Amino acid sequence: MLFPPRFARYVFSFIMSIYMVSIMTFVITLVNTGIDGNFVARWWRAFYIAWPIAFVLILVGAPKLQTLAARLIKKAPQKQDTGKD
Repeated sequence: MLFPPRFARYVFSFIMSIYMVSIMTFVITLVNTGIDGNFVARWWRAFYIAWPIAFVLILVGAPKLQTLAARLIKKAPQKQDTGKD
């Protein structure tokens, strides 16, 4: 284990934001400007602008969104224990 459990929220937010922003900025930069000699520089600029924003949004929003998602999920009915096995 690299980090103590108290840092779990920050580690999750860091990993999730890197994952999301990498893919999203790559795709959006590709669609909007295409691939040419300057693609990596344009993608990197979009990434380093978007990443801190995504990190903060995930850090602040993830707990509330997880709670909302849990409320939206229909719970499976509990099986009655009939004692017949």
